[in-house]
Amino acid sequence: MHVVIVPDKFKGTLTAKQAAQAIWRGWKRARPDDTVDMLPMSDGGDGFGNVMSSFLGAKVRRVKTVDAAHRPCHARWWWDAHTSTAIIESAQVIGLAMLPAGRFHPFELDTMGLARVLAAAGQLGPSRCLIGIGGSATNDGGFGLARALGWRFLTQRGDEVHVWPNLASCCEIIPPSHNPKLGRLVAALDVQNPLLGPEGCTRIYGPQKGVQPRDLARAEASLSKLSQLMNRQHCKSFATVAGSGAAGGLGFGLMAFLDAEPVMGFSLFAQEAELRRRVRDAELVITGEGCLNQQSLMGKGVGELVAFCAGLRIPCIAMCGKVELSPTIRDCHIGVYSMSTLTEPLQALNRPAHWLAKVATKAASDFSVR
Repeated sequence: MHVVIVPDKFKGTLTAKQAAQAIWRGWKRARPDDTVDMLPMSDGGDGFGNVMSSFLGAKVRRVKTVDAAHRPCHARWWWDAHTSTAIIESAQVIGLAMLPAGRFHPFELDTMGLARVLAAAGQLGPSRCLIGIGGSATNDGGFGLARALGWRFLTQRGDEVHVWPNLASCCEIIPPSHNPKLGRLVAALDVQNPLLGPEGCTRIYGPQKGVQPRDLARAEASLSKLSQLMNRQHCKSFATVAGSGAAGGLGFGLMAFLDAEPVMGFSLFAQEAELRRRVRDAELVITGEGCLNQQSLMGKGVGELVAFCAGLRIPCIAMCGKVELSPTIRDCHIGVYSMSTLTEPLQALNRPAHWLAKVATKAASDFSVR
């Protein structure tokens, strides 16, 4: 068979490239005569920079900034002089994986550090700036980024609002004299959730970042007030745009404060990777991620790839660390292989590449006996 391996990262354990290599090793053990094409994927989250820069041959650059907790850090971004394209990965700056687990409350975190990276890119005069926003630790709607760019948030008394959980007291937002010149700013979104409501960023993804049930009302009220004020300024509602709730509302912030064009990260990947050409002759596509669950089908890469393959009538199977089956996932009619069926969770975490290769060998063996 001709097999194309298109995994996303296994968050916290394997990059998309490492996952592809592990699947390739395991698959070849059982089916050494198959031709295999590896195409690591990113939907806008962790690994976005490495994946997207590989298509353009963009070079790494570094800038001194701060992480989501305002701790000093050096962030990587990428520049392709030939096409004047800047590539920024938010997870390199404000990523949840950069913070010690449980040390910071989301009310203490914001997107401020992204401003310095955008400013560095703007100095080169890009014609296009691609920013992948998934994997963030934040839930501030882009408030920190906006403040660092010069936007002012004032209460009725004229006092500055300094932290995003106090946005409910904000009555006026004053824009800066200018924003960074970023050309066509494209925000690669990894989910389609709106900013507010039952399916919004706070209620769906906030708990993963440390938002407690007692915090929900305050967080929602703050982002709601931010949305109301920006709607008044633009005469347009960004909060209901699909993906405005991505990365704790950073999708909303980039649209409202920087006029970014929202694009699903998978669609951007498919375009830059020439995915249709790469898979059109495949007899099987293999994808995978750390945890396959209902959120995988909310615009994330693996769910989008499964739908893409279904549209082309190409069989697709998924390999993962663990799977949380739901009726929707079952309706996808894909083969799912999980490390959890072969070993204990701790073993899988300690040796993810080893066990992913084992999963791939098992899947390849199943195909050999069909």
